[in-house]
Amino acid sequence: MDEDVRLGFVGVVVEQRSRAEEVNRILSQFGPMIRGRIGVPDRETGLAVIGLIVEGTNEQVGAMTGRLGNLGGVTVKSALTAKKTKG
Repeated sequence: MDEDVRLGFVGVVVEQRSRAEEVNRILSQFGPMIRGRIGVPDRETGLAVIGLIVEGTNEQVGAMTGRLGNLGGVTVKSALTAKKTKG
C-alpha cells in the first residue's frame, strides 16, 4: 500500500532551556524522517531555534509536532508540500 509522503519544514522555538533534553529525545525518536537540522541557541536570552527539513507522512509529521508542541515552553510550526506518492 502506498503512503502519502510530504517534504517540509518544521520550526521549533525552545523558550525554556530545561526542555532541551526532552526536545532532543523526541527528535531522536523521529530521526528517520529528519533530512536536515540546524540549531541556533541564543545564550543571552536562553532561547533556541531549531529548523528541521522533514520527509514523512502527514501522520508522522503530526505525531512529532504534536509531541513537541505539548511540551511547556516549546512552540512548533510546520509547512509541508503537497502530497507525493512513495512506493
